[in-house]
Amino acid sequence: MKTYFVTGGAGFIGCNFVLNLLSSQNTRVINYDKLTYAGNLESLASVGNDPNYFFAEGDICDRNLVENLLKQHQPDYIINFAAESHVDRSIDGPAEFIQTNIVGTFELLQAARDYWNALSNEKKAGFRFLHVSTDEVFGSLGDDGYFTEETPYAPNSPYAASKAASDHLIRAYHKTYDLPVVTTNCSNNYGPFQFPEKLVPLMIHNALAGKPLPVYGDGQHIRDWLYVEDHCRAILTVLEKGNLGEVYTIGGNNEKTNLEMVHTLCGLLDEMRPDSPHVPHQSLIHYVSDRPGHDRRYAIDSGKIQNQLGWSPKETFETGLRKTVRWYLDNPTWVERVMSGAYRGERLGLGASGGSR
Repeated sequence: MKTYFVTGGAGFIGCNFVLNLLSSQNTRVINYDKLTYAGNLESLASVGNDPNYFFAEGDICDRNLVENLLKQHQPDYIINFAAESHVDRSIDGPAEFIQTNIVGTFELLQAARDYWNALSNEKKAGFRFLHVSTDEVFGSLGDDGYFTEETPYAPNSPYAASKAASDHLIRAYHKTYDLPVVTTNCSNNYGPFQFPEKLVPLMIHNALAGKPLPVYGDGQHIRDWLYVEDHCRAILTVLEKGNLGEVYTIGGNNEKTNLEMVHTLCGLLDEMRPDSPHVPHQSLIHYVSDRPGHDRRYAIDSGKIQNQLGWSPKETFETGLRKTVRWYLDNPTWVERVMSGAYRGERLGLGASGGSR
């Protein structure tokens, strides 16, 4: 039985990864999460009583707590999802992003290194540390081309810069200390359990409530969309088969403008909720001023992971988005509970609070 130490396992991608792990046999999962506004144990209610699931609340900046948990549970793998992840929030208050994404990654690496050095040779040989990152570290593409593992870093937001720094720390700990690490950089994820500040769930939530659907600028910013379960399979593939010290870019081969995404969501809601008083939901679209430093286009070449490790996405844009809308329509209680915290769907990313925490 393999043991997985998952940081940020109560967040969007993390909880999907945990649920997928526990659906298989002979797997133990230690979920270590700070439970910020975006971390929600409600997402993991179905495995709360699973004897192979253990939850510990804590911050990756707390090296002593991490070290104690690693010694106690003796994991074979560490998967680092823990991060502040919303670009708009990083514009309003970058300090938390520096603390969690840079300092936290450093503290986690130090704890992992000490743990790994103390393992037997056999356990050492099988240990892996996987760091989950983003394509935003590469900056903005022009009309042509794709991000690859060789693309130079050029982050344009405080969030992207903090993730870029964490990626460099991961690389340094492999090169300097031989820590067995792998890194993944993924495109925009969507799917079940995503906090409603991100584009897809926010648009669904607002449309059902008859609220404006805010589209930044001209709506022509392009993103490559990846269904979260495809991403989770990719992470597991890299963890088990990836070459140590290497990076794998993961995308869904689904380039869409933000406006295309919103139009598609509105069409699905019109179809699935024809009795809604807000049909056609597209009439709710409202253009707002663009976000500072808004990258124009992201697109990922996933050739390396597909050709070398045999992964490819199972969901198309159409099938994945339909599943996603269906999930949010079928789980209104989850949405109501996560929206009961501090976030109320207001506009973020205007830089009003500067560098405050």
